[in-house]
Amino acid sequence: MTYLETAAQFYSEVAQTPQVGLCCVQSTPMQLPGLKIPQQMQEMNYGCGTTVHPAELANQPTVLYVGVGGGLEALQFAYFSRRPGAVIAVDPVDQMRQAATRNLEIAAKENPWFDTNFVEIRAGDAFNLPVTDASVDVVAQNCLFNIFEPEDLTCALKEAHRVLKPGGRLQMSDPIATRPIPSHLQQDERLRAMCLSGALTYEQYIQRIINAGFGQIEIRARRPYRLLDCQTYNLEEPLLLESLDSVSFKVTIPADGACVFTGKTAIYAGVESFFDDGLGHILQRGIPAAVCDKTAAKLAANLGENVIITNSTWYYTGGGCC
Repeated sequence: MTYLETAAQFYSEVAQTPQVGLCCVQSTPMQLPGLKIPQQMQEMNYGCGTTVHPAELANQPTVLYVGVGGGLEALQFAYFSRRPGAVIAVDPVDQMRQAATRNLEIAAKENPWFDTNFVEIRAGDAFNLPVTDASVDVVAQNCLFNIFEPEDLTCALKEAHRVLKPGGRLQMSDPIATRPIPSHLQQDERLRAMCLSGALTYEQYIQRIINAGFGQIEIRARRPYRLLDCQTYNLEEPLLLESLDSVSFKVTIPADGACVFTGKTAIYAGVESFFDDGLGHILQRGIPAAVCDKTAAKLAANLGENVIITNSTWYYTGGGCC
């Protein structure tokens, strides 16, 4: 079998027999008024973070969710877009689509506001999304793209870019590796399907997104996910995997490179009341201003000791320099 066939077989198994503990996120920190998550759906929450960011979901967007899983995040997206067909959930595994359909039917009984028509489940995969060009506001995936080998990841990212409207958002949550994963683990197809051996480093992951055409990337969260120990995984030293939640925007990449926001701020410490770099960045003396990593580097190079650049918080929700 190819690694994708191995992954499909694996998720067919966990769709039929949920594995609590398969991923580290069996509960969602998001508490929404009037939203009740069915127990079966909760047990099938195979993800490493969340892609549901309320600030990105104004005006009832059309959402394409890739890899439906147990349907939990499809239900959460429907909470913000309460209309027929607002959420299109795509999955190549028949058993997973069936399980999600059952779970959403239970959710409809437990949530008076929810109608199963809000979520349309379709057969399909990340490389051939069953929607037309520039037709959706949001594409989301949780702990799926990390399974793909690098070139397949590039195909999936470009396909997401294709179906998004201009200005649309790619909302993702994936494991990343704090150092390159050894080849003997990368080649283990079942570990890859379990989201334990396909992760790229942060730098590799972000560059793949930029290469697919996304001009702005915002990091919503970065936190520890799993530790691959020496004994179990035949490593010389333990390898930490992290969970990265990001939102990438389908906007033109600026001539000087994409804007990546990781929570840095710039604080002007010069003698003037403010500093204007002539490129749209105005810093008031002593007041932190959110900046992308690119702008932070330029300001540090140009201003030297007259600017303080704070470290990345790995938590950014908008309002910055670009």
